[in-house]
Amino acid sequence: MQKIIASLVLSLAAVAAQAEKPQSVTLNIQNMTCSMCPITVKKALDQMPGVSRTSIDFEKKTATVAFDADKTSAAALTKATTDAGYPSTVRK
Repeated sequence: MQKIIASLVLSLAAVAAQAEKPQSVTLNIQNMTCSMCPITVKKALDQMPGVSRTSIDFEKKTATVAFDADKTSAAALTKATTDAGYPSTVRK
C-alpha cells in the first residue's frame, strides 16, 4: 500500500511540475516593415494573459513567446498579433 501511495505522490508531483512549465512558440509575423513594428507586436503579445516572455526578431520576422498554456494558447497569440495588424502563423 505504501508503494502505491508513494507512486501516486510522485505521479502527482510530475504532473504539477509539467503544468507549471511554460510552453514556448515561435510565430512567423507578416507586415513588419519598420522599426516600430516589433514594438507594436511585442506590446500586443505581452498584454495577453499568461505570457511571461516575448522576444521579437525583426530581421527574421518572428516572435518567440513563452506562455502558460492554462491561461492562453498559440491560437490566441496569433489572434493578438493579427488584431494588432500583423497576421502571424505558428512556425512548424
